[in-house]
Amino acid sequence: MTAVLQRYLDPSVLASISGLELIAKTVVEGFIAGLHRSPDFGFSQEFAEYRAYTEGDDLRHVDWNVYARTERAYLKRYRGETNTQLTMLLDASNSMTFGSHQVNKLEYAKYLAASVCYLAGHQRDAAGIIVFDDDIRNYVQPSSRQGQLHRMLHAIGKAVPGKRTNFAKPFLHCQQFLHRRGMIVVISDFYEAAGRVIKAIEPLRYHGNEVVLFHVLDPQEIQPSLKQPALLIDMETDDAIEVTPDYVRHEYRSRIDGHISALREGAIRAGIDYFLLPTDRPLDEGLREYLTIRQGRM
Repeated sequence: MTAVLQRYLDPSVLASISGLELIAKTVVEGFIAGLHRSPDFGFSQEFAEYRAYTEGDDLRHVDWNVYARTERAYLKRYRGETNTQLTMLLDASNSMTFGSHQVNKLEYAKYLAASVCYLAGHQRDAAGIIVFDDDIRNYVQPSSRQGQLHRMLHAIGKAVPGKRTNFAKPFLHCQQFLHRRGMIVVISDFYEAAGRVIKAIEPLRYHGNEVVLFHVLDPQEIQPSLKQPALLIDMETDDAIEVTPDYVRHEYRSRIDGHISALREGAIRAGIDYFLLPTDRPLDEGLREYLTIRQGRM
């Protein structure tokens, strides 16, 4: 079963599946299939105990079979049930449209965002999403109401490439409108100076939020192969630069490696999780590795 799921989780095959919900379901099934129980992130819902119903509890969690026998309302509790509020920030700036194979960065980011939203629903967490470029383009307020997954998937699905990235606006939005502490997941190619990214994000940690950065890059951005001189055009500013294979092999590699290292190290210093995801990597494999690293720190 796992081998079959792994075949479907190849990003280029995911691109042929119709509908974000089906993609997310496929990714999550493959993810959970190879996952040990996680008491911290709540991906594995294992029944633990009952507790008495109190006013305001969600009636969907009442065990009506027990009520029929005892005329008392009890709720099922699960191991791994964190009741976290999760807010997804999806970068839809123009640079995210770059792709050297069948799946570009924005498509891969959408698959990832949809999968994490699906997981949040699976563990009964309140979740919401902000789609941004140089401004807030869509905002679905965190909620655990029925139909919330479809609202988030709709926002993800209709996200279109915008302009330049402005990290300040979405994070300021979070500070102003998210009054409950929770988890904030940012999916972006982070084409901004590492120091500016961390400076924009860091205030969210002061308010007790847990922050995760998923750095989505195309394989050709990490390790480009260029056999002859080429004109490279910045997809957000339209600035152009002529580069040679020698420049790509040496100076560019040094710069991109330095940027990734600076972002990772800056995140660590700020108490923020950082994880690099190339767009040719199966999503279940990447998510499983991230969770393993995360569990090791708990």
